[in-house]
Amino acid sequence: MNKREVMEYDVVIVGAGPSGLSTAIKLKKLSQIKNKDISICIVEKGSEVGSHILSGAVIETKSLDELIPNWQKTDIPLKTKAKSDDFLFLTKKKSIKLPTPPQMNNDGNYIVSLGKFCNWLGNQAENLGVEIYPGFAASEILFDENDEVKGIATNDMGILKDGTKGPNFEPGIELKAKQTIFAEGCRGHLGKILMKKFNLNENNQPQTYAIGIKELWEIDPKNHISGKILHTTGWPLNSETYGGSFLYHFDKNLVSIGFVIGLDYKNPYLSPYDEFQQFKHHPEIKKHLVGGRRIGYGARSLNEGGFQSIPKLTFPGGMLVGCEAGFLNVPKIKGTHLAMKSGILAAESIIEDIDKETEIKKFQNKINDSWLHDELFRVRNIRPSFKWGFWKAIIYSAIDTYIFRGKAPWTLKHDGQDHNSLETKKKYNRIDYPKPDGILSFDKLTNLSFSATNHEENQPCHLTLSDKEIPISLNLEKFDSPETRYCPAGVYEIVQENNKPKLQINSQNCLHCKTCDIKDPSQNINWITPQGGGGPNYQGM
Repeated sequence: MNKREVMEYDVVIVGAGPSGLSTAIKLKKLSQIKNKDISICIVEKGSEVGSHILSGAVIETKSLDELIPNWQKTDIPLKTKAKSDDFLFLTKKKSIKLPTPPQMNNDGNYIVSLGKFCNWLGNQAENLGVEIYPGFAASEILFDENDEVKGIATNDMGILKDGTKGPNFEPGIELKAKQTIFAEGCRGHLGKILMKKFNLNENNQPQTYAIGIKELWEIDPKNHISGKILHTTGWPLNSETYGGSFLYHFDKNLVSIGFVIGLDYKNPYLSPYDEFQQFKHHPEIKKHLVGGRRIGYGARSLNEGGFQSIPKLTFPGGMLVGCEAGFLNVPKIKGTHLAMKSGILAAESIIEDIDKETEIKKFQNKINDSWLHDELFRVRNIRPSFKWGFWKAIIYSAIDTYIFRGKAPWTLKHDGQDHNSLETKKKYNRIDYPKPDGILSFDKLTNLSFSATNHEENQPCHLTLSDKEIPISLNLEKFDSPETRYCPAGVYEIVQENNKPKLQINSQNCLHCKTCDIKDPSQNINWITPQGGGGPNYQGM
C-alpha cells in the first residue's frame, strides 16, 4: 500500500478563484501587520491559476480597492473601463431599448478576462508567501475522530479506468490545516458533501442555478467600441424561461459574448447551447460579429438563489466562501466583488480566532454586518419574481426597486429545486433548432475544441451514476434524454448497443460546468473531481 505524504499548514484553501485568492492575500497581509506567522496553501484543479475560471466579466472594484489599494499602479489586467450600457428586449427580428435597471449601471467598472485577473491575483498571493499548487484537485475531505474537518487530500494520480493503479501511479497528498477554506466555485463537489454532513442548508431556501455559455471573439476593428456593454432579454427565449445575454467590448478588438439561462426551465427539449447559437443571428447582435472570428469557448453554472439561498457558512474546521456559498448578485450580473469581500471577511475572522475556535462563527456575523449582506438583501425578490413570467416580473421588479428600494416587508420564495422543474416530453414538441452556419454559429464539438479541454483518457469517469438504469428507464422514457441537450459539451449521448438504447458518457469532453449535476431530474449524475490538471484550459476568458 502506498502511503500518502502529509503536509501541514495553518490554512488550506480549495480553489484559486477570486474568493480563495482574496482570503489568502488578506490573511497574509494581516499576519504581517500582527507579526503572526500564518502558513497558507492553495490547491487548484486547473493546470494553472485562471485556466478553469469563466465569467463575463465586468468587475466592480470596491473589494479590490480594499484588498490591494494601490492596484492601479501595478500591472493588473484591468484596462478597459465600462463606458456605455444598453439594455434591449429582442423580438425575432427587432429590438426595443429598455431603461437600464440601476443595478446594471456599470459606471466606474472594468471589462476584464476573469481568468487573467485571477492569474494576477495568484502572483500577488505568491509574492506574499502563499504556496499555490495548480494541477492538484482536492478530492477528499479529511475528518478527525470528532468529525471535525482537518484538511483535504488530493487525487491519486495514475489510476486507470478500471480502478487499478497504472505504471505512473502516485498517491495523493494529505494537506492538514487548522482551518480549511472551501472556495471551489458554484456547486462545489466537496461543498455538497459538507452541506449534507453539517446540515448547512437547514435554515435557507434551496439554491437555484443558471448555465452561462460564452464565446470570445476577435472582431473587425471598425465594429469595436471599447467599453461598450450590451445586455438583452427576450428572443430566442419565451416569456416563461428566465435568461438573457451579455456582449462586452474590451481590449484589442475583443468581445465577450454569452447567454445565461435559468436551470429552472420546464421544456425538456430546450437546449441552452442551441439557444445561444441561434441568438447570435439576431440583426442587433450579428452586426457586432460580422467579419470577426470566434477564438474561445466555455460554459459554467452560476448561483441564482441570492440572499434566500445562502447556507450556514461555518462548521468545525472550516468555512465556505465565494460562489461555493452562493454570493452572486443576479440583477447586477456580478459576483466577483462579493466573492472577494467574503474572502476578506474570512481572513479577518481567521486571524482573530484561528487559535481560539475550531468553528469560527464570527465569520457569519461579519458577513451579516457587511455591505455584502445588504447588497444581496436589497435584490432578494427580483430573481424569484420571474416564476410569474417575464412581464409580471418586470413590473414587480420596477416596484421593488424604485418604490420599496429593495426593502419590501416580504421575501419571495424560489419555486423549488431546478432538477424538479422539468416537465415530461408529452407536454412539448421537439425544438427544431437551425443548423449552425460555421460563421456565426457552430456545432458543439467544433466549439469545444476552442476551450482546449483535455482529460487523461484512461482515468476513471468523473461523472458517476448512482443507478445505471435510470438514464434509459426514466430520463429517456419520460424526458427524452434531456442530458443530451443541457450539456454544452456533448458529454452525453444515447447510442444503440445490441439494438437497445444506452447512455454513453464522453467524460473527456467535460467543461466542468456542473450543469448535469444540477439539472438531472432524479439527481442520478454526480460530478466528482477528475485528476488534477484536466478539463478546460481557458485563455483570455
